[in-house]
Amino acid sequence: MTKVTEGRVSISREILVTMRRRLSLLRATFGPRMCGVIGIFGHPEASNLAYLGLHALQHRGQESAGIVSSDGQRLRWVREMGLVSEIFDADRLARLPGFAAIGHVRYSTAGESSLKNAQPIAVDYSGGSLAIAHNGNLVNADEIRHRLEDEGSIFQATSDTEVILHLIARSREVGLPERVADALRVVRGAYSLAVMSEKMLIACRDPMGVRPMALGRHKDTWVVASETCAFELIEAEYVRDIDPGEMIIIDETGLRSVRPFAAETPHRCAFEWVYFARPDSTIGGLSVYSAREAMGRRLAKEHGIDADVVVPVPDSGVAAAIGYARESGIPFGQGLMRSHYVGRTFIEPSQSIRHFGVKLKLSPVREVLAGKRVVVVDDSIVRGTTSRKIIGMIRAAGAKEVHMRISSPPTIGPCHYGIDTPSREELIAANHTQEEIRRYVGCDTLGYLSIEGLHSALGRSAEKDGEGGQGNNGLCDACFTNKYPIAVVPAARLRQLRLITA
Repeated sequence: MTKVTEGRVSISREILVTMRRRLSLLRATFGPRMCGVIGIFGHPEASNLAYLGLHALQHRGQESAGIVSSDGQRLRWVREMGLVSEIFDADRLARLPGFAAIGHVRYSTAGESSLKNAQPIAVDYSGGSLAIAHNGNLVNADEIRHRLEDEGSIFQATSDTEVILHLIARSREVGLPERVADALRVVRGAYSLAVMSEKMLIACRDPMGVRPMALGRHKDTWVVASETCAFELIEAEYVRDIDPGEMIIIDETGLRSVRPFAAETPHRCAFEWVYFARPDSTIGGLSVYSAREAMGRRLAKEHGIDADVVVPVPDSGVAAAIGYARESGIPFGQGLMRSHYVGRTFIEPSQSIRHFGVKLKLSPVREVLAGKRVVVVDDSIVRGTTSRKIIGMIRAAGAKEVHMRISSPPTIGPCHYGIDTPSREELIAANHTQEEIRRYVGCDTLGYLSIEGLHSALGRSAEKDGEGGQGNNGLCDACFTNKYPIAVVPAARLRQLRLITA
């Protein structure tokens, strides 16, 4: 057995491989999830516009935020932990001059939360200066990282964004667009990203278009963003979605589009419409609000019930609840109120309060609930613990019956493409029957939207983009079907590695 010896420590090559695999699992946990990206080109206050756009994208990430600006000569950046409003003020924005900027908000995960994983990442390399902001997840990031480390590359963060950055810097291509395309041909997974040099902004979307990215314009200023809601705040006009596999290149000569990747069947993330995107955004030509209302209408057809009031779980359940109420004819009522002033940390009383965590965010309106047969509409059930507490609160407020309706199919698989969902073992619908879930959460009846109903509600997206007739309606619904369009690490291997790391 080959030994690697340093001082008094003797480690077998096999143990080193095992340690590396353990680090791979940690890195997968630490990777960016559900992030937001914005890019501005051609405005004298580009960083200010990026700052406003990040405000609109704050729902896509509350852990950290950053902006990198360019004045044509050099890049400057500010990255910090916290919310956009906590990080940026007039003085900090004044330190980010230039006509171009990219910004990023990062979602907090169960893994490492540190400044080194904040984005955009900015570096100097042989070709000049470079900054990158990324939303998504690469399924082969660790494999590439190991190869690059063996070849001498040094990584400072644990995100797969840095893998893309290394590949761009190491590319033998000459121009930046060619370097970016060369790097992205190596990776597999979901990505929407903005790359900026001193004089150029590039926006790319993976060939399946899993994560969203849109193009907008304000007079002579070009804007790219994860969601169209970022355009409204800065009064930019929504031009169109960046297509799957498309690369947008913006410089002093204007905007041009190239398609450097082999065409793939589109698989837009269905969960963006179900939960994640803001209701005032448009994705794939389909209003998020309209999609959620359509889900609610279909849900009422599939799981109607005699009741007195339809109550949403705010905020993501509101549009679906309105659709359910309109289709069923049952009155809509705001039976749960959400606090919008809950901080990211809080002090729990030493004397335990029942449902404390949920009560910080939601409070029941007894006048709406007491003595009523209530239909409570939510977008999904993940672990089931929050739903159980919400049902308990509604019953405690005096509801006579509680019927839970979910505007998506049962979540039975984790997302490997950039949304932070728990492992399969933690997903209640992956391990329990619907009746077992109903008994656990404590409702009288439970109904989920069917997978056919979901596709029907989102069908207009495929029709507008000419993607119908492909069998998947242009959607990735892997979290509901376990049909993953991009191959991931087999479950058997994951279980084996977890045993090693236990």
